[in-house]
Amino acid sequence: MEISFKNNGIQRLTQLLLALTYYATGSHLIAARDFFGCWNVLTLKYNLLGETKQKYFGIEKDISLSMSKRHDPSVSIIPSLKAFICIQQLFCYLATFTLSLPGLQLRSGSSSEGADPRMPVSDGLSRNQLSGTGTNQYDPEYARMEAWLDEHPDFVQDYFLRKATRQVVDSWLVSHATPASSSVELSSPTHGIPGGSSRGGSGATTPVRKISAHEFERGGLLKPMISTVDGQQTFLTSTTEDPTGNLITASPTPNRRHRRSRHELRQLDEKELIFELVKDICNELEVRSLCHKILQNVSMLLHADRGSLFLVQGERSGGCAQQDNGGTIATRSRCLVSKLFDVCSRSTLMEMEKKDEIRIPWGTGIVGYVAESGDPVNIPDAYQDDRFNDEIDTITGYRTKTLLCMPIKDTNGDVIGVAQVINKMGDQPFTKQDEEVFSSYLQFCGIGLRNAHLYEKSQLEIKRNQVLLDLARMIFEEQSTIEHVVFRILTHTQSLIQCQRVQILLVHQGSKISFSRVFDFEASDLNGEDGESRTSPFESRFPINIGITGYVATTGETVNIAQADEDSRFDPNVDDGTGFKHKTILCMAIKNSSGDIIGVIQLINKFSDLPFTKNDENFVEAFAIFCGMGIHNTHMYERAMVAIAKQNVTLEVLSYHATASLEDAQKLRSLRVPSSVHFRLHDFGFDDICMDDDETLTACIRMFLDLDLVERFHMDYEVLCRWLCSVKKNYRNVTYHNWRHAFNVAQMMFSILTATQWWNIFGEIECLALLIGCLCHDLDHRGTNNSFQIKASSPLAQLYSTSTMEHHHFDQCIMILNSPGNQLLGNISSEEYSRVIRVLEEAILSTDLAVYFRKRGAFFNVVREGPCWAVEDHRELLRAMLMTVCDLAAITKPWEIEKRVAELVSSEFFEQGDIEREKLNITPIDIMNREKEDQLPLMQVGFIDSICLPIYEGFAMLSDKLEPLVVGVRQNRDKWMEIAADNSLVTTTPAAVADADAKDSNDNLSKPSTPDSKNGNLHTKQTSKF
Repeated sequence: MEISFKNNGIQRLTQLLLALTYYATGSHLIAARDFFGCWNVLTLKYNLLGETKQKYFGIEKDISLSMSKRHDPSVSIIPSLKAFICIQQLFCYLATFTLSLPGLQLRSGSSSEGADPRMPVSDGLSRNQLSGTGTNQYDPEYARMEAWLDEHPDFVQDYFLRKATRQVVDSWLVSHATPASSSVELSSPTHGIPGGSSRGGSGATTPVRKISAHEFERGGLLKPMISTVDGQQTFLTSTTEDPTGNLITASPTPNRRHRRSRHELRQLDEKELIFELVKDICNELEVRSLCHKILQNVSMLLHADRGSLFLVQGERSGGCAQQDNGGTIATRSRCLVSKLFDVCSRSTLMEMEKKDEIRIPWGTGIVGYVAESGDPVNIPDAYQDDRFNDEIDTITGYRTKTLLCMPIKDTNGDVIGVAQVINKMGDQPFTKQDEEVFSSYLQFCGIGLRNAHLYEKSQLEIKRNQVLLDLARMIFEEQSTIEHVVFRILTHTQSLIQCQRVQILLVHQGSKISFSRVFDFEASDLNGEDGESRTSPFESRFPINIGITGYVATTGETVNIAQADEDSRFDPNVDDGTGFKHKTILCMAIKNSSGDIIGVIQLINKFSDLPFTKNDENFVEAFAIFCGMGIHNTHMYERAMVAIAKQNVTLEVLSYHATASLEDAQKLRSLRVPSSVHFRLHDFGFDDICMDDDETLTACIRMFLDLDLVERFHMDYEVLCRWLCSVKKNYRNVTYHNWRHAFNVAQMMFSILTATQWWNIFGEIECLALLIGCLCHDLDHRGTNNSFQIKASSPLAQLYSTSTMEHHHFDQCIMILNSPGNQLLGNISSEEYSRVIRVLEEAILSTDLAVYFRKRGAFFNVVREGPCWAVEDHRELLRAMLMTVCDLAAITKPWEIEKRVAELVSSEFFEQGDIEREKLNITPIDIMNREKEDQLPLMQVGFIDSICLPIYEGFAMLSDKLEPLVVGVRQNRDKWMEIAADNSLVTTTPAAVADADAKDSNDNLSKPSTPDSKNGNLHTKQTSKF
């Protein structure tokens, strides 16, 4: 028996309580006055007086207040909350009257189709009952009246329009104001590891997504996994379900058209009826809903009591296919599956979906015969036919009499399903006309089912891709170790395919026929004591089917075995003494992006003793691609980490050998440091020819002391001594670019900064960076230039595409500064350290003449307009040009020094030219070609005119203290011209070129010369701003 409230007042009050609950929380679903309209009906109908009426007036006052000011943000929600509390109390009070109120009826069965239990005119109450004098017993007269009203909706509508009062209309509106609730799917499907628990955390313990590849074989739009308890986003979208249980995704099917009532359909003739029923199914894309509509429509068309629909599943060549080696590959047997069974005209989709599906083997029974033959079957007496199976009748207690069964075919004529109707009304057999009508309608049903299958297949493919992308993300999000990656692969593979064991065997890269490591995973592993915290798999627990895994590793072919003991490659000894029996096996190769086999994945014993299907193969094959990439990337990462570790060890060893010993530093510390006057460090014509190495080191210490850098930056004196010794040690014994060259460049920087007082302008940080840069600007110079490194494709050229040697010099400088015992900048702040390193890098890179040519135009503009030392760009530009001035300073020194240095430079250049000719098989440029050694004087003149003289003249314009440098350059140029003339090498063309270069350089300055200009040299009276 089913209890049903037939009293509209109680139903309305329940709905109003829900509506006011929404209202109290800020959701305006109904007007509060509608409640009082219904309340008046209740008070008049049941004469509820006394305390109840007093509660009512208090409620009305509170709700009226809140309704009038609900949009005023300054008004509190308390009145509406108070109203809600009062309504709750009132509802509890009224609940005590429920059993005594008229209208509580007991009836069996379901209400007639099409009836609306909320209609006031069909509440089943007599006049006596309305007056409170009725009884609670079932009244067959009113039941028949209600059924008659259900069958005559036109009369009901007419009566309602003529007789319904305003209160009845308001009550009806209130009852339809409450929206239908929908449930949102927030949990993952529970079909996963048997007995498994959810896994929290992140990283290597990412929860296993509880979804099975088997779900994709069932058909229908399965619920996607959307668990994000690990804090990670998922590719899968959230879903909801409508009241019928149908999946609603981000792209729902089009809105369904309104279905006509049975009464309306019965008024149509046969053609119109078929046309209307075709329209009813043409836009339906959900398979179950479509099948339900088809069966209901067929039952109506043929006046059948009920019907069933079976769809074809499985492959056309179902069963087990034989392999050449005697093994078998499991394929899914073709069968018929009941999407909906025993559907009658009054059945709902929700009721039908609760029934278990029925599988009928291909060719078995009447349904199987129809599917196999494609012919219809019309049986007047089912029990007289040998093909009829009465098991269902025995289980359900329902007796099948007449039966009509027909195939549903697609546009190609292939059977895609079988529809069956049983027991025509009036105990009559199905006629030939019924067969024709049935066949005509099923043609349209075949098209609809085909479209629904295609839509379902596309949706399943989308979900399949989402699953694979989600699995791929979980693999790629952490690839620190091979153990972590393999553990993720094993756990998610087992969850996806659902089998007893999963193994991953990594192929030995040397032999290709053996396995270097074997990882295994069992379904019960996550249930163990350390299952939640485990981040790495077990290794070599289980025996290996070397016959199968070795075959896959060498051939790359997929092996799918339905019966392991029947396959010749299976070794039954692996089951001996283990208590475990291999039944079904799926084994596939894992390949990297190059297609090389790097491993094998083996799945053993699918759940419920089912064979691995083609669907499983597709999933594992697609997933194995990501697994191969993950394993390959992890191998590369591990190799990179090993390489980095080796590099660190190598750098540590090199640092040890590259840095000076503590004894060398202590020896230098013990030496006396003479004054700068003693060393003549302020002299532009400084010559180091008479100094030994220790004196050059003490002279460097004097520069640091005189510029107050040791005190300002809190340098440890012993660290300074060791650092200088290490810098000297890291210069190779090449002809020119050696320690002596670096020392002379630093001396020129020191003399310029002190002579011009620019140290006060640049500041201590920039002076420190410039001095360190001069001493380190040619560290580890190999006696060859940048062009040679590129021609020889040296490792340095592969590291740095531009300013190759200069970048290397800077890296060597940083390496020494960071070496233990050589941390010269260890006592300064991080901000000062960053500033020093930035200026130091700019300074060393500026010694590349390519940088000079790129910046000299801007430099000449600054010189012409006058520098502003507050502008960082001007300061950076002048620091860069100053490094070039110091690097080429030998050209400014007395002739004896200039000639000696020029011979050293040309000798180093010729050595590089010899290497290019012998090893690279190329002809060197003239300046490095030993065969053109006699042209050196003229080439030197060209070098002075095009590079040296313009920049020294520019700096002389900035400070007249630097005029001696210009004088030295010009004197040396004259000497080189004399030598060139003596050698009779001066020709019109080279001289003209040199003069043109010089003129071009002077034109770049574009400054008017003063009357006291001598020998045509520019000498301006521009005042320096220092």
